[in-house]
Amino acid sequence: MKITAMFSYSTLNKLITYIALLSFFACIVQFSHLSAKTAPESFADVIEELSPSVVNITTTTVIKGRANDNLIVPRGSPLEKFFNQPDGDNRPNRRGTALGSGFIISDDGIVVTNNHVIENADQIKVEMFDGNILSAEVIGSDPKTDIAILKIDSNERMPFVDFGDSNTLRVGDWVIAIGNPFGQGFSVSAGIVSARGRELNGRYDDYIQTDAAINRGNSGGPLFNTDGKVVGVNTAILSPNGLSIGIGYSMSSNVVSKVVSQLIEFGETQRGWLGVRIQDISEDIAESLGLEDVVGALVTSVPKGPAKDAGIRSGDVILGFDGMDVTDTRSLIRIVGSSEVGKVVVINLIRDGKNINVNVKLGRFEEAEANARRSRESQSIKVIGGLALSELNERVRAELEIDDSLRGIVILDVEPGSNAQKKGLLVGDIIVEVGQKLVETPKQFEEQLKVSKSKGRSAALLLVKRGEQELFVALPLE
Repeated sequence: MKITAMFSYSTLNKLITYIALLSFFACIVQFSHLSAKTAPESFADVIEELSPSVVNITTTTVIKGRANDNLIVPRGSPLEKFFNQPDGDNRPNRRGTALGSGFIISDDGIVVTNNHVIENADQIKVEMFDGNILSAEVIGSDPKTDIAILKIDSNERMPFVDFGDSNTLRVGDWVIAIGNPFGQGFSVSAGIVSARGRELNGRYDDYIQTDAAINRGNSGGPLFNTDGKVVGVNTAILSPNGLSIGIGYSMSSNVVSKVVSQLIEFGETQRGWLGVRIQDISEDIAESLGLEDVVGALVTSVPKGPAKDAGIRSGDVILGFDGMDVTDTRSLIRIVGSSEVGKVVVINLIRDGKNINVNVKLGRFEEAEANARRSRESQSIKVIGGLALSELNERVRAELEIDDSLRGIVILDVEPGSNAQKKGLLVGDIIVEVGQKLVETPKQFEEQLKVSKSKGRSAALLLVKRGEQELFVALPLE
């Protein structure tokens, strides 16, 4: 019995050791597989395939001369011929150049690039990978996403690349940037996705952050995944000296592809418009409304538009839009903006503690924006510090139902991301005082801001009336 026991124990030990070794080698094999997948030995094959579809862009802009008002050389001076020009002492026109990158997305030569690369350009040249230089013209552009498309002047079939799904990217995935940094010609850099969903300054921002080297001249160039699909358009860098420090931003392909499709079809964007003013849900607001989670977009006001026609009210909390979850104001803006104009969508919201659905036929954002701009111009509206301000004239009082006895100026719009928005100022707020001085015109508002700044203050104290409530707001001075 004793010998049998010893034999069994020894056998068990060997068995355990054997299993452990198998597990160890299995882990090594798995790790090796993962390493090969995430850190390829070379990108040479995919770059060789993609490079012919990437172009260098050179733009020329005529810079008109300016009158020499500040420098007058006496007649007879030897410097007269250099400074005192005929026809009103005007300087001659000059030509400025700019460099950028782009990529071809169709065999007929449609090129995607950044709007800031070609904006105000009088002449556009694209250099192909083989060194051939061709002319190109702008088909359409969208400053809001900084995207533009060009058409190369050529009858030859062009190599092109396809858009990929940027939503499949994960932090840590490899990406490749190809472009024309500093005008050096075709250059390649690789890195990983550092973050997704970055927002810089725009309503429709959806940037991929990468540590792949991106420099001046890379703007408009493609960001590829390892499958050779375009997942972003290289647009900006965060840098104290203008050189790459490993923080670059590329507009996501899922945003870009929709913009490009609209620019090709219509020559301009056609974004959906709901017609609500909204704010994020905070913990205290969620608690006060009896919400289970801190999610959704709180409707603060409903001007004339699709939402008002559908019966959406101030105080409603939007949780869903056309079958998609609304987590915050930013997500709602993106979803609505990417939706089809004229489409009837179902909006899920909470009103008075009840979950209800509302059908809304979307309008077009560009038309609403143009109408608002014309309205501001007709009302002599002034934009100051991210605030669109108007006097309380008869028309404004009637439209906003403001009592005749109330004095001040009204906020008609708040720029997203501005200090005013960060301080909680809302459309419809009445600014009564600035620095404890009554203001009744946008000009007086601006003057009082200057007074506060001249006193060395970092913020101006505003007295704001919101409904029946009065509150003080310290507005930072830029």
